[in-house]
Amino acid sequence: MEQAVFTNMCMIFDDSDNGTRSILVQDRLNKNWPGITFPGGHVDKGESFVESTIREVKEETGLTVSNLKLCGIKQFQTLDDARYVVLFYKTNCFEGELKSSDEGKVFWIKADEIDNYPLANDFRKMYEIFINENMSEFYYYKNNNQWDIKLL
Repeated sequence: MEQAVFTNMCMIFDDSDNGTRSILVQDRLNKNWPGITFPGGHVDKGESFVESTIREVKEETGLTVSNLKLCGIKQFQTLDDARYVVLFYKTNCFEGELKSSDEGKVFWIKADEIDNYPLANDFRKMYEIFINENMSEFYYYKNNNQWDIKLL
């Protein structure tokens, strides 16, 4: 039987600025995966995927999100040979006061300016899954003992 670890990541967006999309990003402080990414985290045992995403976003941003849409997944095998799955959600439904956490500073950027920021490793390719309706999976696989990526 294969073991699995479930996590989530959520793109919160706002299109109300004259047709220009803004996205909420987090500048992660984690030394294992630093840089700009979206808020998210682990799914607790017995917790639904959607509720875990709502909880993680609240903890990391102060915002309460709703109407989450599953838009893709990321997966890979860990060193312990467990399948690590990240569920990608997005929403433009949020309320509350934005506040940063110990995970990192959160702030709004213009979506078309994302490449102007120091992104977490491979986050730019993950972002493609969030915004491209024709793709739904970011997959790490071994190719000649090197990790490679498929966007499917």
